[in-house]
Amino acid sequence: MKRALLLLAAAILLVAGAAVAWIIAGVERPYKGYEAAEQFVEIPPGSSQAAMGRRLAEVGVVRDETVFRAAVWMRGAGRRLQAGEYRFDSPMSPADVVDKIRRGDVFLQPITFREGLTIRQMGELYEARGFGPGSEFIAAARNGKRAAAFDSQAADLEGYLFPDTYTMPRRATAAQLVERMVAGFEKVLTADLRAQAAVRGLSVRDLVTLASLVEKETGKAEERPLVSAVYHNRLKIRMALYCDPTVIYALERAGRYTGDLTREDLQFDSPYNTYRYAGLPPGPIAAPGRASLEAAANPADVPYLYFVSRNDGSHVFANTLDEHNRNVYEFQKKPFLK
Repeated sequence: MKRALLLLAAAILLVAGAAVAWIIAGVERPYKGYEAAEQFVEIPPGSSQAAMGRRLAEVGVVRDETVFRAAVWMRGAGRRLQAGEYRFDSPMSPADVVDKIRRGDVFLQPITFREGLTIRQMGELYEARGFGPGSEFIAAARNGKRAAAFDSQAADLEGYLFPDTYTMPRRATAAQLVERMVAGFEKVLTADLRAQAAVRGLSVRDLVTLASLVEKETGKAEERPLVSAVYHNRLKIRMALYCDPTVIYALERAGRYTGDLTREDLQFDSPYNTYRYAGLPPGPIAAPGRASLEAAANPADVPYLYFVSRNDGSHVFANTLDEHNRNVYEFQKKPFLK
């Protein structure tokens, strides 16, 4: 009887040892139990190891809950697993799955807003990148109260959504993205930049409005301080700004822009039309980048009052109207007379 009991105990130990060995081996064995090319798994905050293991096993990321919990124990990751949405697209061992969740490698989608976009254009990009309806982004960007700390006159966030690349979870809301973009703007709006603008008599709203004109007029870094100087010089002598992008913005707001700016369009009655109304327009016409904001606060020390496109992305600048008219003929009219 004693011998039989010893044999039974040995058999139990052997089976238990084999089970443990199988589990340990399974911790390092790659597995993929889902058929799709990718599998997303949402791990809510406060989830237990057991709940995580069950969810991962249900969708085929790990073979079963037991081997997942063994991997957590072997990795010493019990209190380090992070909530969030995770993307899996290839066979992974439970150990690798645990490491991924411990690092917090949650799935994030990038979205890049280039300089010079309006709220409407940002909404179109937001929808095109699959984040949600553009109307939701536009609605969130109409929250002018968010700008109250730096612009009490803001009716919306035009100009205050900083252009940059943002990485967001798939289920992030438009409001969350807009909040990050405003925070990006506030980070760029340093105390030094505010002080430089104030020296020139510019409020934050004036600064961003002027920067948006600079942003829309040139994409060349070396020209931004020159374009800024032209507008500063015109404002100083109370000369109209004659900025085509402001007219385009006014027409777009009215749903009347066709893609071509005509002489008739230059007479369109809008406070944003700087051909009809002197001074800066009522607010920003696009989202300026850091370089345009800095140029608006620090214009070049030049006497230029005019500039015209060379049709190659660059501009030629002039001090007098006669000089400007010659440049217009040389670069805008003469090429089409040949």
